[in-house]
Amino acid sequence: ERGYASVGVRDVAAAAGVSVGTVTYHFGSVQEILSEAMILHIERYYAALNEATEQATSGAEGLRLLVDALFTEDTDRHWRMWFDYWNAGEQGADEAFASGQAQRYEAWHRQIRQLVERGVAEGEFTCDDLDGVTVRFAALADGLALQHLRQAPPLTTEDARRHLNRLIETELAR
Repeated sequence: ERGYASVGVRDVAAAAGVSVGTVTYHFGSVQEILSEAMILHIERYYAALNEATEQATSGAEGLRLLVDALFTEDTDRHWRMWFDYWNAGEQGADEAFASGQAQRYEAWHRQIRQLVERGVAEGEFTCDDLDGVTVRFAALADGLALQHLRQAPPLTTEDARRHLNRLIETELAR
């Protein structure tokens, strides 16, 4: 709610309904607690998203579901966590955290690529640059999310979806 850097041990203890001593007994630092919380949140978010796209009737539908899920009225919290997660990886986090972060981002790219590959195999898309489309989709999604959070310039969830869908139409047109 306030960002990764604004949380202290007392905040964690109050939110958990436990004493500060209990928190410090189980965790070595606030960063450790917040890192675990971020990892849990992000893994749960992407596991549910991955499951939904895998159950889609086609690659194109899966990609549309992905776009719709990335930008809703409820995803601002996720995007704040995602950007804090990135930032934490740059702030001297331990090797296991950095490795987990890299694996999460690789899984995100794999998910996008698999949906595009599936759409191509099903004849819904044409694509001669799967890696490039994957990078551009992920970069656009991240950039739109940051712009939406900052509202500079203003960007609605509908406009963010429209931009991602335009990328799909332009890059993957049959």
